[in-house]
Amino acid sequence: MNRQRLLERFLRYVQVDTTANEQQESYPSSSGQWDLGRMLVEELKTIGYADAHQDDHALVWVTIPSNQADAGPTIAFNAHLDTSPETSGKGVKPQVIESYSGEVIQLSGDPQKTISMESNPELQQFLGTTLITTDGTTLLGGDDKAGVAIMMELAETLAEQSSLPRGEVKLLFTCDEEIGRGVDHVDFEKLGATACYTLDGGGANDVDIETFSADLAIVSIQGENIHPAIAKDRMVNALRVGADMIERLPKDQSPERTEGRAGFIHPYSMEGGVASATIRMILRDFDTEKLLEYAEQLEATAKDVQSAWPGSEVTVEVRKQYRNLSEGLRREPRAAAYAFLAHERLGRTAKSSIVRGGTDGSQMTERGLPTPNLSCGQHNIHSPLEWASLEEMVAAGNVAMELVKIWNEQPSL
Repeated sequence: MNRQRLLERFLRYVQVDTTANEQQESYPSSSGQWDLGRMLVEELKTIGYADAHQDDHALVWVTIPSNQADAGPTIAFNAHLDTSPETSGKGVKPQVIESYSGEVIQLSGDPQKTISMESNPELQQFLGTTLITTDGTTLLGGDDKAGVAIMMELAETLAEQSSLPRGEVKLLFTCDEEIGRGVDHVDFEKLGATACYTLDGGGANDVDIETFSADLAIVSIQGENIHPAIAKDRMVNALRVGADMIERLPKDQSPERTEGRAGFIHPYSMEGGVASATIRMILRDFDTEKLLEYAEQLEATAKDVQSAWPGSEVTVEVRKQYRNLSEGLRREPRAAAYAFLAHERLGRTAKSSIVRGGTDGSQMTERGLPTPNLSCGQHNIHSPLEWASLEEMVAAGNVAMELVKIWNEQPSL
């Protein structure tokens, strides 16, 4: 991996606003994802990949051909172009800290925001390394532009090392992963891979073999609006009904009070006014069956709230998002096993980990393509305090290179 070139790629990509927009029904949900995709295609063609293209849904595809007559199976790598709508991704101004010395990092755009060892103890491991932060007014977008940059650097490195024995490698850049739509338009036959790896994880040396299962719950509330001057015993304020709905949810069943394998119900958005309001909630658990329990719990709570507010109407719609990838990985044990082997060959010890979230790999695995998730140097994601490690990004690229070699060799487990 070319360290400086990887850094320059990352800095370019994070400055393109690709924020996903859940309110848009179009795919992708924001024009910036088209823009970044076009940029990637131009760069890939410059590298020499004539087949690189952006399809009708803004997905970017490229095939790195095999150079072996008896090559191993096709493998794929995936990263997503969008960033989380939870924090603005517009006008990202990345800061590069060379040879980090342990100081408190002052974020230039907001003097009140800092990144310190006190709040980020893991920074002890990064003395002397290169960090990239935001200026404190936006997220950074390392989720998942770190993965995007690593895959692009992988493509250029493989082009430079054209004699390296390898089977066919596919790179796929998806859109709208952050709002659960990442693989909605993926043609799996076109991808044609035996296994895939999402580069969409935090830190280094993790192989994610489990994710949450996830559903989206949309709570719709109808109230009764009338001028406040004559509202007594006539107005039903949908916002107050919604606040009551949220207040009735168990506090110990929230992301801020759970960890490990414990699931949650998380209201993250409430919009509307007196006449009507909408609450969006995410339901998460490693045990997929528990999502049904959470949905039933919401239905019961909605019924109670509606009874407590005569004249209101409270309905719950649940939409499937993604499922725990662990079961699907068991159908192709090489997918995870080779990831651990890649780390071992590089002199590192990989950790088997679980993700309190999801990746495009969750849906890919559910649809028959086993897709573990790999670390790529992300930290404090979805936050203006987000930062990324260049050294960890380089390390992730080296793992990807090693996986290309291993799948060509197909060592026995």
